[in-house]
Amino acid sequence: QVQLVESGGGLVQPGGSLTLSCAASGFTFGSYAMSWYRQAPGKERELVARITSVGGGTNYADSVKGRFTISRDNAKNTVLLQMNSLNPNAAAMYYCNAFRRAILAVPARDYWGQGTQVTVSS
Repeated sequence: QVQLVESGGGLVQPGGSLTLSCAASGFTFGSYAMSWYRQAPGKERELVARITSVGGGTNYADSVKGRFTISRDNAKNTVLLQMNSLNPNAAAMYYCNAFRRAILAVPARDYWGQGTQVTVSS
């Protein structure tokens, strides 16, 4: 059974930091690109950060570059999102995503966690 379990969300003051964690199981973690998305009330879900399955290449939304860092530990099947200098615009539900493109006759796989809430407020 595929599971992506996010943790680490909570209430933080503006300017503060949080580290989100995603624990994965039920699939070959090292073969999947891992991403963090977020969705604020009334807004579409948006990509925050992604890390590739091989090589660990990363990309970030412009709004978080230089403040957020995504990392993965393939031995522990976890992916982290270190968030610094948080502002109220970062408040949202944060979702962990695992994606593997189609390989030959095997279709693409796309898995989502349930999300963890981040609130930024003084």
